[in-house]
Amino acid sequence: MRQRLVHAILVALVASAGLVVTTPAFSAAAPVRIMPLGDSITGGPGCWRALLWDRLQRTGFTNIDFVGTLPGGGCSVAHDGDNEGHGGFQATGIANQNQLPPWLAATRPDIVLMHLGTNDIWGNIPAATILAAYSKLVDQMRAGNPSMKIVVAKIIPMAPSGCTWCPPGVAALNNAIPGWAAGKTTAQSPITVVDQFTGFDPVADTTGDGVHPDDSGFQKMSDRWYPALTPLLGGTTPPTDTTAPTTPAGLTVTVTCALTMTLNWTASTDNVGVTGYDVYRSTSGGPFTSAATTTTTTFTEPFNGPYRYQIRARDAAGNTSAFTAPITPVPPPCPSSPPPQDTQPPTTPGTPTASITCGSVTLNWTASTDNVGVTGYEIWRAPGTSGGTFASVGTSATTSFTQSGAGTFRYQIRARDAAGNISAATGPVTVVVPACPGTGTCAAVYSQGSSWSGGFQGQVTVTNTGAAATTGWTVILTFASGQRITQIWGGRTNSTASPYTITNESYNGALAPNASTTFGFLVSWNGSNSPPTVTCTRTP
Repeated sequence: MRQRLVHAILVALVASAGLVVTTPAFSAAAPVRIMPLGDSITGGPGCWRALLWDRLQRTGFTNIDFVGTLPGGGCSVAHDGDNEGHGGFQATGIANQNQLPPWLAATRPDIVLMHLGTNDIWGNIPAATILAAYSKLVDQMRAGNPSMKIVVAKIIPMAPSGCTWCPPGVAALNNAIPGWAAGKTTAQSPITVVDQFTGFDPVADTTGDGVHPDDSGFQKMSDRWYPALTPLLGGTTPPTDTTAPTTPAGLTVTVTCALTMTLNWTASTDNVGVTGYDVYRSTSGGPFTSAATTTTTTFTEPFNGPYRYQIRARDAAGNTSAFTAPITPVPPPCPSSPPPQDTQPPTTPGTPTASITCGSVTLNWTASTDNVGVTGYEIWRAPGTSGGTFASVGTSATTSFTQSGAGTFRYQIRARDAAGNISAATGPVTVVVPACPGTGTCAAVYSQGSSWSGGFQGQVTVTNTGAAATTGWTVILTFASGQRITQIWGGRTNSTASPYTITNESYNGALAPNASTTFGFLVSWNGSNSPPTVTCTRTP
């Protein structure tokens, strides 16, 4: 691509000077440009793209170029990471705001792989409205490339907590996609439908939120894209694979005195390739049910009793091996007299003092003491000067804590030690945090969830602290240490780096006085996960 660009510039310069140049011949055909288009399931980290790229390379489809204005990363398999997977975006939003044409102009794809609509379903948008957006996007693709090849997915299942309308919404959209595609396809620009729904388990194949795929989910998505894409690359549709993998051998189980159980087995073989293993469990002599999937030959979980386990292998075509013989874990002989437990709680921290600025409060307190050692402090908050319920809003390893958000609150501090003993709470301290000029009567409070090597999960609670209902809200998140948001739910952003401007979804912008809503996100980090600063504005 760079060679052609440089050559074009030289041609233009020489032509302007009135000279004649000869265009060099390029010996190799231009690579087929493939755009993965979607939301966070495609872009953050969207490792189905890595698995698909790797399989295409290994099976001879090397003259390809994944394209997009966003970079990839975060997957264990090396790949061409360019993509258009925009976390939190809706198909209807991309269509209504005409966001696709500049992406197409910048990348010039020949083929588009589109998995889009999850955030629309979350926003309770009807299937007909989503399909109308699909049609506009297809028209925009064909306007830039009349021979565009388009592969559209029936989206994977959704089972997020609290979204009762999500499963029927996904079913309605997926059931309508084939008929829509049949009416929209053309000989010059065909539309291929890929079923990403069937066989995808929203519990076993997601990260635990019922929406975003884990390793087994990404593998299943890659396996569905591959046979639909290869004919468009000049290959043939792979023959139907009906050969099941061999049964896993040598299943063993160990249980530690810490009551952790680990299964190990020898890898199965397959005529094409084993893609993973299904772990089944039986409790109290009942039937075996699915417990987990794994791409390795080991599985670990807490020992919860004399359960029985079986393992089977599966391949990319969905063929499964026979089950192993059941195995029952048995704990080893362990010391009968465990060491004495620490049951002494830390002393109560000193009553906190507050330093207040507009939109923020910093609490400081005197350290607790403990017979073994204090490991941290819990910060609890209640609304107003009286009444309400105290709820945890954060932790601190030091004797200081800062929180953003305007309003009147009461804070208490508790100390904890390594054994989980908790001190008594301090007396409450009441703080009145004024809003910064221009922020209106809207409070946003950040809290951190789980963390891991390279990232962590955060959540922001948005509260309407005004006397009238809102029609929308905007939160600005500013990270101090180079963190980048990789996925977001419950809000949307067009920002690609800090500070991030987050706006409400269609279903959580209207807040009655004192009503709250939340949005969450996954963040990558560079050696520090210090909390961001948070500001909030509201739409009257």
